[in-house]
Amino acid sequence: MCTVTRINLDNTRKRATGVTYVDSEGNEWEQPADLVLLCAFQLFNVHMLLQSGIGTPYDSSTGQGVIGRNFSYQVTSSVDAFFDKEHFNFNPFIASGAIGMCIDEFNGDNFDHGKLGFVGGGYIGAVQTNGRPILGTRTPKGTPSWGAAWKQAVADNYLSSYETVTHGSCYSYRDCFLDLDPTYTDAYGGKLLRITFDLYENELKMSQYLTDRLAEITQRTGPRSLEKHPRTGPYDVTKYQTTHTCGGAIMGTDPKSSALNRYLQSWDVPNLFVHGCDGLAAECGIQSDWNDWRTGILGG
Repeated sequence: MCTVTRINLDNTRKRATGVTYVDSEGNEWEQPADLVLLCAFQLFNVHMLLQSGIGTPYDSSTGQGVIGRNFSYQVTSSVDAFFDKEHFNFNPFIASGAIGMCIDEFNGDNFDHGKLGFVGGGYIGAVQTNGRPILGTRTPKGTPSWGAAWKQAVADNYLSSYETVTHGSCYSYRDCFLDLDPTYTDAYGGKLLRITFDLYENELKMSQYLTDRLAEITQRTGPRSLEKHPRTGPYDVTKYQTTHTCGGAIMGTDPKSSALNRYLQSWDVPNLFVHGCDGLAAECGIQSDWNDWRTGILGG
């Protein structure tokens, strides 16, 4: 196993010459290369660009710079439905994303936003991904968080509860960005990546609306009780909401406002290409529900 610590540049700083990496024994090596493809997870890609001094870091106070700019996320929510265990068995341990069902009518501009007070949207879905030991232990509101009563509630509801979900858009804002932490460092002495992010009113209203529509649909399935969980602010990093982080190395048509061109090629270092975790969408300044994806490309 090895860890790349930086992309090396020539004396003009316009061409990548390879990478420096540390092996499992702590030895540092240089790997020469004529072409460098940065294919890590989106956050790590941006971190590597910042660590290597490629491109101008984004400054939220001036709006100048491109590396770290337009960080956004995916705004998810859920509805928990609890059914009579005598009549329902959802077999949560037998599942795959392909057996789910999604509704796209509330995605992007597929519906009238006129009186809703927000833009964007997302899909509504019933997607069973398997019986994970923590996320799959849904219990009704009022259940103790530990002890014998909690264990009994888990056993009573494990096979007869179901979670439906929404996956919604998240727009980019000037004060949401990525940069190098001024204080904390990693095991190799490099600065850690810092995330500055919060949810705006637009995304919170969107999440509430989608969750209400989801609850209406879920209620028609006949649960004995139902609990809505819209996304609320401020942003809480301890609550999992998928790994679809976006932005920080956005593509565009102008080097002054984007890090990459349409081919995901660095404007500053032409033999460096940066690929995002969500394909093209992860490089946009907007979360990729597909109807909003084009806005992220055009708007940067």
